[in-house]
Amino acid sequence: MNSSSTSLTAYQVRLLVVLSLINFVNFADRHVIVPLLPILREQLHVTDAQLGSLQTSLLVVLAVASVPFGFFADRISRTRIIAAGVAFWSLATIAGGFAPSFAMLLVARALVGVGEAAYAPAAQSLISGAFPRERRAWGQAIFATGMLLGGASGLALGGLMGQIHGWRYAFFLVGLLGLIPGLSVLKLQEPPRVPRIEVVPFRQLLSVPAFLAMILAGVFITFSSMSLLTWGIDFAVSYKEFSLREAALYLAAIALFSLLLGVLTGGYVADRLQKKFAYGRLIAIAAAFLLAAPFVLLAIQSDEKWVVLAGLFIAEFFMSWYHGPVTAVIHDMMPQRAHATSIGVYMFVTQLVGAFGPQLVGKISDLRDLQVGLQVAVGVMVCGALLLFLVIYFIRRDGLHHPRLDAFRAEHDY
Repeated sequence: MNSSSTSLTAYQVRLLVVLSLINFVNFADRHVIVPLLPILREQLHVTDAQLGSLQTSLLVVLAVASVPFGFFADRISRTRIIAAGVAFWSLATIAGGFAPSFAMLLVARALVGVGEAAYAPAAQSLISGAFPRERRAWGQAIFATGMLLGGASGLALGGLMGQIHGWRYAFFLVGLLGLIPGLSVLKLQEPPRVPRIEVVPFRQLLSVPAFLAMILAGVFITFSSMSLLTWGIDFAVSYKEFSLREAALYLAAIALFSLLLGVLTGGYVADRLQKKFAYGRLIAIAAAFLLAAPFVLLAIQSDEKWVVLAGLFIAEFFMSWYHGPVTAVIHDMMPQRAHATSIGVYMFVTQLVGAFGPQLVGKISDLRDLQVGLQVAVGVMVCGALLLFLVIYFIRRDGLHHPRLDAFRAEHDY
């Protein structure tokens, strides 16, 4: 499993294909609602703050559920946890299509977060266990392509289905699609793990300053990225004179190419920098967000459609560098028996606090306008990028492997 060969083994290919397909459906499910916001506003007679709460509720439940599911994923079968999670979120999505009111839709979208929480920490732990340390960011980046392609497809699907057939059928379709790849994960063999005695208590994980700083940076980044994603299409329709169909298709196409190119580039660059510095992957992430910020502002401020689309393309290219390296950084810090738990803790805090981004931006839109709300989100993103340099400081001071976790490491963790 941990061969350092540059070629992938048959098992690694199979693992990445299955998990990436599930990741594809996962994020198609999460993002299909984004282009439906204008339709939901009109049909359900709700405010922007209420619409923002649909994503907030999902992310809050995802955050709370990530810790126990991450805990169990370090102790029992990860493939069974993933299969159960996929089935749960698919059924919750279908239930959302039957919702007779906004309140019931809010509950259904919140329950989607339970299934997603069962999936992510376990899947990322499987990948890090199947790849050598020096190729973790690249393996996680391949996995993240499913997320980015799924997100782009969800935007396009929601825009097309919502305008032609209505928002309910968009939920039915994406919910049914999730059941197919979810069952195939049960056929995967799990990479070997170190003995259970190596399991790390929560208090030990939270005693590592670099990990705490990483969580803080992740809160800012999640707040910003979820806000920009949630309101992007609605902003293009309301402020940039795009039709709903144009906004959904153009922004989905941009996401498809820019994010796919960006996540693979980011994983490659991050692994190259990691060979030179113990914090090389963090340099790649921080620099990418700082480069993305001015292009997001350009897209927000410009009145020319082509400038808006070009700015978003470049910004999303750099922002997607985050997805592969961030998991690799956390797994590099932690012993193998804490891989899923540490990601669960990271997701808990970042998703719980960052989840209020879409709702807060919606509130700013109600009080002022959406453009100001999105500008605030960009400022928060820059703060998150700068906080990554604090993580670098702690790694330089304490080392990538903090001494407080030495007792829990197996020989191959070093």
